[in-house]
Amino acid sequence: MPHNPTRRSFLQLPLAALALDLTTKSRAADALASTPASRGDKGVRVGAGQDRYAEELMIMGGRFDLKVSAKDTGGDLCIYDTVRLAKGGPALHRHFAQDEWFYVIRGEFILRVGEDTMKLGPGDSAFAPRKIPHAFAKINEGEGQMLVLFQPAGSMEDFFLQMSKLGREIPQNQEVVMKQLWASHGQEVVGPPLKF
Repeated sequence: MPHNPTRRSFLQLPLAALALDLTTKSRAADALASTPASRGDKGVRVGAGQDRYAEELMIMGGRFDLKVSAKDTGGDLCIYDTVRLAKGGPALHRHFAQDEWFYVIRGEFILRVGEDTMKLGPGDSAFAPRKIPHAFAKINEGEGQMLVLFQPAGSMEDFFLQMSKLGREIPQNQEVVMKQLWASHGQEVVGPPLKF
């Protein structure tokens, strides 16, 4: 039989694909095996107006109640229920490793993600991808309430715990005063809070 290089290449391609597929599956299995089994095996109930660990975090002109902890999810996510009294919000910032999702329960907020600014009211939600600068502000009189989810959780719980030590109110010049705190938790302040 004469030598046919095209036929040999044709037969090698499926074998290479099979080897790549097996290698990928092996790596995925190794990754799963090396993931710490830090998730609990029971559901967790956190009552209305309560924090997962019965802490009272008064931050940025409002109360932050942790509803789902990184400890509950193996670090995959954490969720805060925030009841905000003061108008305003955090400085323009970005998270290097976390996506952030917002869901408004009551009140009115503005949210900037990248170059886009949107107004959010009850039932509205918005997503801010990691590495994209974003900021929000409560703009209505009275209370506002918003769920905030971070995925993965990273060190966000410690960040809010450390912020609570700075006082209840929205710090003046926070983009300067809190810059190091943000940086030590995988975030970067890139501008002042939103004006409204």
